[in-house]
Amino acid sequence: MKKLMRRLGLIVALVALTVVVSSCGSKPLSSRNVLKVDQQSKTITWGVKADTRLFGLLDTKDGKIKGFEIDLAKAITKQMLGPKGKAKFIQVTSSTRMPMLKNGNIDAIIATMTNTPERRKQVAFTDTYFYAGQSLLVKKGSSIKNVKDLNQQKGTVLGVVGSDSVENVAKVAPNAKVLQLTDYAQAMTALKSGQGQALTTDNGILYGMSVQNPDYVVTGGTFVSEPYGIAVDKPQTPFRQGINQAIAELRANGQYQKILHKWFHNVKGFDYKEAAKE
Repeated sequence: MKKLMRRLGLIVALVALTVVVSSCGSKPLSSRNVLKVDQQSKTITWGVKADTRLFGLLDTKDGKIKGFEIDLAKAITKQMLGPKGKAKFIQVTSSTRMPMLKNGNIDAIIATMTNTPERRKQVAFTDTYFYAGQSLLVKKGSSIKNVKDLNQQKGTVLGVVGSDSVENVAKVAPNAKVLQLTDYAQAMTALKSGQGQALTTDNGILYGMSVQNPDYVVTGGTFVSEPYGIAVDKPQTPFRQGINQAIAELRANGQYQKILHKWFHNVKGFDYKEAAKE
């Protein structure tokens, strides 16, 4: 019996020691220096959209996500880490991008994310890399010409869960009804099926939808400013500063303008100067 008790005591001691050693060797996510880790691995992991034409859209032919934000993330990666720098992409949505960043699944979010006071309570934003503005997408010939018409007609507006666009519409068109979908693909399908009279989000995203769906047009101008920034976890100040420097250098050497032109040169009504202003 005494031998059994001694063995049990030894086992308990070993388990306790293992727990202590394990806890000492682990670090909370907030204490990670993302910039140093990425410099060592020569890789930055980006959270990107895969359902947003022009910014980040999955190409079903080769299984790769392509768009303005994808090319910009690649350019920033190489500007920060050198020619061998690699950009790794993980798909996010408007509702999953913040949790994935906070959990350490991604290093940064570049996913049509507007820099707002509410979001700045949770994450830190880089300098603006794209100046968008909220607008409406409607079917050609629609009686909805602007957000005032939407309010007067008490129409239904479609949006995406996790986006601030629906909240903005509630302020400027309180009489309108709201229907939120999981992503933009579902929202566009709902618009086509007549579940709503208009789809609302940033005009850059809507231009992409209109290119893919010529029977639908962007209308009403912009009624809310939507500056896009890259989001990083708050403790990662050196990482954020590194991204800011890279963006400034890409603007200075002309790479930023080339990427913008590549994706938006054939988009009717697109304002280059407004989108790219510093």
